[in-house]
Amino acid sequence: MKQDILIPEVKHVTVAVVRERDLLNKEEWKVYLLNKNDHPIDNTLVSSKGYGEKDGEPQRTSILRHFLQTVPAHDSVIIETIDPAVFHLANEYWVSYYIGREIYDRRFVFVPGTICEANLRFIPELEKEGVLHS
Repeated sequence: MKQDILIPEVKHVTVAVVRERDLLNKEEWKVYLLNKNDHPIDNTLVSSKGYGEKDGEPQRTSILRHFLQTVPAHDSVIIETIDPAVFHLANEYWVSYYIGREIYDRRFVFVPGTICEANLRFIPELEKEGVLHS
């Protein structure tokens, strides 16, 4: 039965949206996956999409899928670059990965308006400012 299925809890894996400067010193935003575990996570798959409204009209972005393979322990990888023009939407990142033979997955949603200057914090793991999903 459904209640007999054990779903392991995701711990020490999160997503952050970080403001950076490119080679031309132009501002850009990147989304990172952080693995704060003492072990790597394998076969990592991230699905990203945005959804919401603008001027009363429904708005959606394309669904993007990213295969990140192995994310080493206490490391991070870039998932994608994100355009500030979609910060008014809910930006969702569905992360699935393996530890050994167990599969873990979790949905991280940055609700509309949370990716903004007021919410920027220093993220020690990245040594950059950004919005870290809790």
